[in-house]
Amino acid sequence: MTVAAATRAGTLRGRALTDRAWFDRPALEVAQDLLGRSLVHDAPEGLVAGRIVETEAYAGPEDLAAHSSHGRTPRNGVMFGPPGHLYVYFIYGMHHCLNVVCGPGSKPEAVLVRSAAIEHGEALARSRRGAAGRGPVARLAAGPGNLAAAFGIDRSLNGADLTSGPVYLTEDQRPGRVLARPRVGVTYAAEWAALPWRFLVADDPHVSRR
Repeated sequence: MTVAAATRAGTLRGRALTDRAWFDRPALEVAQDLLGRSLVHDAPEGLVAGRIVETEAYAGPEDLAAHSSHGRTPRNGVMFGPPGHLYVYFIYGMHHCLNVVCGPGSKPEAVLVRSAAIEHGEALARSRRGAAGRGPVARLAAGPGNLAAAFGIDRSLNGADLTSGPVYLTEDQRPGRVLARPRVGVTYAAEWAALPWRFLVADDPHVSRR
């Protein structure tokens, strides 16, 4: 997909975000600035777009909850590359999770996109969720595994360039009141688990149940 096509599709909720410098910042900044923006996947079978309502920041090697804390591996190599790319991993033998690679510079930080409110392509998102897609629309992309499934994102998109598609973000941002909460599922890094590095839009029904 070209930038022109991304901009055309981005008129659904604003222009496509194509400035790589926007991503070249600490994950704690990017995690909060992602709220209210649209995540878009313009796939051959159709376009799904949704407003991001929940994120988690992972602050590089010193953050023992971050994948990059163990050094570079075949799984997390994208985190050590340029910012503005997708880092997609498979977890628990059943879920994909999508992350936005950040900076600053070559520092391997990332933001996990946890939940989104589907705004376009609901029928396609439901079909991707299978039987679980018959439930309320607010649950379609609530939680990182559900979000990746609804948007059709798997390891084949690991390393995809967010500035050129087929997965991209929009420039618009209307997040409302933002809350900071502890991250989920990082009790293995006890001293980091209580940090309020999960950000969510207050009172939004599309956030995860946690």
